[in-house]
Amino acid sequence: MNVKCRNLLNEYKKLPVQIKAALWFFICTVMQKGVTIISTPIFTRLLSTEEYGIYSVFNSWMGIIICFVTLNLYSGVYTQGLVKFDSCRNKFSAAMQGLMLSLVILWFALYIILKNRFNQLFSLTTWQMIAMFLIIWTNGVFGFWSNEQRFEYQYRKLVSVTLAESVLQPLLSILLMILFPMSKVSACIFGIAFAGVLCYGWLCVVQLKKGRCFFAGDIWKYALNFSIPLIPHYLSQIALNGADKIMIKEMVNETAAGIYSLAYTVSRLGTLFNNALLQTLTPWIYKKIKEEKFEDLAFIAYLALVFIGSVNLLTVLFAPEIIRIFAPEAYGDSVWLIPPVAMSVFFMFAYNLFAAFEFYYGKAKYISTATVIGAGLNIVLNYFFIKNFGYMAAGYTTLFCYMIFAYLHYRFMKKICRELMNNVLVYKPKILLSIVSVFLVAGFLLMFTYRFNGIRYSLIALFIVFAIIFRKKIAGIIEYMLRLRKY
Repeated sequence: MNVKCRNLLNEYKKLPVQIKAALWFFICTVMQKGVTIISTPIFTRLLSTEEYGIYSVFNSWMGIIICFVTLNLYSGVYTQGLVKFDSCRNKFSAAMQGLMLSLVILWFALYIILKNRFNQLFSLTTWQMIAMFLIIWTNGVFGFWSNEQRFEYQYRKLVSVTLAESVLQPLLSILLMILFPMSKVSACIFGIAFAGVLCYGWLCVVQLKKGRCFFAGDIWKYALNFSIPLIPHYLSQIALNGADKIMIKEMVNETAAGIYSLAYTVSRLGTLFNNALLQTLTPWIYKKIKEEKFEDLAFIAYLALVFIGSVNLLTVLFAPEIIRIFAPEAYGDSVWLIPPVAMSVFFMFAYNLFAAFEFYYGKAKYISTATVIGAGLNIVLNYFFIKNFGYMAAGYTTLFCYMIFAYLHYRFMKKICRELMNNVLVYKPKILLSIVSVFLVAGFLLMFTYRFNGIRYSLIALFIVFAIIFRKKIAGIIEYMLRLRKY
């Protein structure tokens, strides 16, 4: 055993820094996003279905408010800016921290002036809103700092900070819920806020001190010009993710919102793989577009779709067992929501393969148009179907809208290819349609096995045998995709 460990360690040491970084960035993504999933079984037992619904709606509102307060500055514009302002990267990072902090302070001042109206609109208390602003700011601070670490392949510091927050956040939330049982939702929220301040707050000071800058007119202008036109895109994307929970709470009740939110949380296990793979894939796609090596791009895209589709089908297959682990019997109905929502995660990934062309060529109008249509359609369909068929229908409207969302981005990608890329055919429609069709049919067939455990357990056994037999090929595919960022 010691020899095997030594051999693995030696092999690890031989890996290029890019692959080591990609591996640890994936682990960080799992830790950061996975903290919600890991703590869910505890939260669902400490909170009633009604309280869990209120907590989930809080997160949905926060996702929408973030778009206005931070403009998602730590997302696309910051990544591009690290390249654009490479000669003064430290100053750029500090100025971006200064811009976001200024925006947070301005919006918080506006909230204080109109707090009664805001509290009534969001159905939240003043203290919950204060905690929300702290969470928004600290998450933004970490967003800047972590993206800088990824850009420079500095994975050791990132792992340390992510690990500390991943442990501290659920511990503080659980401790405060036990100490203050009469206001468990607020206690949970403050646990998250305190953990963010302790683990992330100081990173703002680090970048400001390193760059010795708070305000830089050219940088602030660049960031605002890039981000403001994308507000409809970011806002609609959040609405597409969170409007269903808010509408279920208002149209049905908090209990239904809690059950749906659990299914949504479990179903989005696949987003961990989505995010990790996209962090490696997106810069590589940009490079291939620039080099016009579209055959390489298409092959990897098909491979990635099959991989992500398989991960989400596994979520559907194991849904009954996952629900038993994550929550008590009161949440049992959520198992029927997992298949459509888990399948929508596949389309969340797929649209990025098309939208990369829109981002590369700066077509903000295309990006926003697709997202606004998807979000608007989701709200309209949710209103009609929840009203007539109950909250379970929201899972299927989510799947349908993400399919439309991905299709619109595909159409805009084709438009860009026709106008700016000599009408090149990047992806073959028949191959894309075949992958999508097989995925959808398999997902719904697996859902029907929930009433026939014998068939489902046989499929699980076949999967285990398949994974053992082809373990080397599977590992090789994963390693190959991790190596993409090197080339």
